[in-house]
Amino acid sequence: MIERYTRETFDKLWSEENKFTVWLEIELLASEKMAQLGMIPKGAPARMRRNAKFNVDQILEIEATTRHDVIAFLTNVGSHLGKDEKYLHLGLTSSDVVDTAMSVRMRQAGVLLVDDIKSITRRLAQLARKHTNTPVAGRTHGVFAEPTSLGLKFALWYADLVRSRKRLQVAIDNISVGKLSGSVGNFVHLDPRVESYVCRKLGLRPAPISTQVIQRDRHAEFLFAVAAIGAVAEKIAQEIRLLHRTEVGELTEGFFKGQRGSSSMPHKKNPIICERICGLARVLRGYVSAGLENVALWHERDISHSSVERVIVPDATTGCDYMLHLLDSVISNLGIHPDRMLDNLNKWGQPAFSQRLLLTLAERMGSRDKAYAVIQKLALEGAQDVSFHEVVLADSTVQKHMSADEVNEAFDLDHYLRHARFVIRRALAIK
Repeated sequence: MIERYTRETFDKLWSEENKFTVWLEIELLASEKMAQLGMIPKGAPARMRRNAKFNVDQILEIEATTRHDVIAFLTNVGSHLGKDEKYLHLGLTSSDVVDTAMSVRMRQAGVLLVDDIKSITRRLAQLARKHTNTPVAGRTHGVFAEPTSLGLKFALWYADLVRSRKRLQVAIDNISVGKLSGSVGNFVHLDPRVESYVCRKLGLRPAPISTQVIQRDRHAEFLFAVAAIGAVAEKIAQEIRLLHRTEVGELTEGFFKGQRGSSSMPHKKNPIICERICGLARVLRGYVSAGLENVALWHERDISHSSVERVIVPDATTGCDYMLHLLDSVISNLGIHPDRMLDNLNKWGQPAFSQRLLLTLAERMGSRDKAYAVIQKLALEGAQDVSFHEVVLADSTVQKHMSADEVNEAFDLDHYLRHARFVIRRALAIK
């Protein structure tokens, strides 16, 4: 991921320094169990841990000749081990180290993303409770539908992100496996107890079965979970963008001191952060396709997946972390304008009360179709300078079947808010 969209935590997590640190830990843990099993001298692991070190620049320099990153790493580390160098990587193949380390780092990244989501859901739960009784127009097809509660929007986003977190946690669990089973996965040169020991120490489980590599459907599932988080972030950001529009003005992205909206138009306050979130979500979705392409490898393994994963796994997780950081900032600094919401309902949204009128009138007229025709005509053909409420009250057919109090009750906003409160409580009960 480019520096512009990379936060420090993920920069360090996916650094070469951290990669080789995890590789080295796997090698040293393997030597510990080998010593316990009598495969190497008992004193060797302690000496190896004391003397082992690496230099990233030197590894890269060696790799320029070997054209093999693991061999370059082993050569650099082995140069510091003296007589114990012969016990390094004993019975292992490259993917034993590389794939197990990838699982460790994907798990680390996933846990950080879970924490990101929890921060946002806490804020959304607070906003949902605070704005339970804030009326806003519900829209379908971009057109006013019925009044609803602003808190219901926030509660919906909360529930979306809780599902995203749970989906990611399942994917983290499924990627939390390691393998030290050799070149074709059959433990010919290594005791399975070494694999169990190393995985347990790293917080992983042994993969029940593998070839030379951990099977890539696990990685594809993880990438989908990450992309799905991005899709939910995009959904939230897009809704804010729509409500930020000049003619709507119900929610607005924060605008900070010294910020400029346009190089040519000084009045502009654009929802640029939400737009950035929407754009980056497209990037994450592309990585899912690449992850699925990696599932089918030749026989027990080829390396067509390797070059892809060096890009897509760090980029997807780093980009998702950055998007969630942006979303957290947007939610924290969100401009909320209840007066504008109410003004819009009064000015444009009175026909949004039509269903309550329809239900009562249909019962009184004995025909839903006839009642529908009456209310639709009043809603669509009412005078431009008279409110829908007034038009309904003045209509002779409505007067024949409904009292003025019944008509007024149909326009009662609190009726819609009372029912929304139940949904909000139910959504926020999801953990």
